[in-house]
Amino acid sequence: MKIAQVAPLYERVPPKLYGGTERIVSYLTEELVRQGHDVTLFASGDSITKAELVRCCDLALRLNPAVRDPLPYHIMMLEQVRQRAHEFDVIHFHIDLLHFPLIREFADRTVTTTHGRLDLVDLAPFYRFFPDVPLVSISDDQRKPLPDANWIGTVHHGLPKALLPFQPAATGGYLAFLGRISPEKRPDRAIRIAAEAGMPLRMAAKIDRADQAYWNEVVKPMVESHPNVEFIGEIDESEKTDFLGNAAALLFPIDWPEPFGLVVIEAMACGTPVIAFRCGSVPEVVEHGASGFIVDSVEEAVKSVDALKVLDRAEVRRCFLRRFTVERMAERYLKIYRSLPGVRLDAAHLRRANGNAAPLQVIA
Repeated sequence: MKIAQVAPLYERVPPKLYGGTERIVSYLTEELVRQGHDVTLFASGDSITKAELVRCCDLALRLNPAVRDPLPYHIMMLEQVRQRAHEFDVIHFHIDLLHFPLIREFADRTVTTTHGRLDLVDLAPFYRFFPDVPLVSISDDQRKPLPDANWIGTVHHGLPKALLPFQPAATGGYLAFLGRISPEKRPDRAIRIAAEAGMPLRMAAKIDRADQAYWNEVVKPMVESHPNVEFIGEIDESEKTDFLGNAAALLFPIDWPEPFGLVVIEAMACGTPVIAFRCGSVPEVVEHGASGFIVDSVEEAVKSVDALKVLDRAEVRRCFLRRFTVERMAERYLKIYRSLPGVRLDAAHLRRANGNAAPLQVIA
């Protein structure tokens, strides 16, 4: 198939540091190329891929100090997509909302993965206004605020099997927090859990401008007042193996409807169990008592730290291999691509043009 992947421009594909959506776009793109598909990636110019790269800005926008407004760059990217839309069997968007008016004439051969939260009040009227755009959720829980939207599938995220190798023993003796410093991620809970459990906590996280005040007023004073806590800032992909693999557990103390939680399966890939609060997609992703523990309070989380010894790190890795590999993710997306009305119509036209009544064989 000829497939276009349209990525956000905030981060490189794959990101140098933080960036869940762009990371997933990278894994999916490279796996589709590996399987023999003709893939074009619309992304920032510093992206690294085996697909054809359409450079839509020089550098990832978040790390480019010259950029003040990301919107013009995304609109320019969409014009490039529009000009080449006829070339592709499927166009897969990962950029939220901007493209919806553009694709009305060929929406039946597009897929839009909703990577963010959908419980915001302004989204319901928007999706009602565009009822024909095919949507894919990254968890079933993500759909709850918009049950009547045009959902055509749920595809959980997946990682390359060799990306984060299995670590049979946690040699670091610490708990880990990885992600963003923000109120909904609840790093304050992570600090409390580690302190009450008597465990060191290492925090690898980025601080967005929007969350700078929360860091300055809430989290930084807590870090400075707890000698067991080490804040190390953002880390890149090459540092995750040691950071996650040597942790006794990943703390995922969220307080919002998390659409998926990529860091959860990154920890699982290393064999590191997860202690996660029962929010959003957590019950879909974490297998309680196998890949970690699902809790409802700081007190339960502290008790779970004590219970980590009953978990088998090899079983945590097996939970990842059963459900969250990039091969499984790509297989599910390909099934969705082939089910799109526009793709089926194109296949029928091709059979008639070739005078061939036999079913079209598509090789993955």
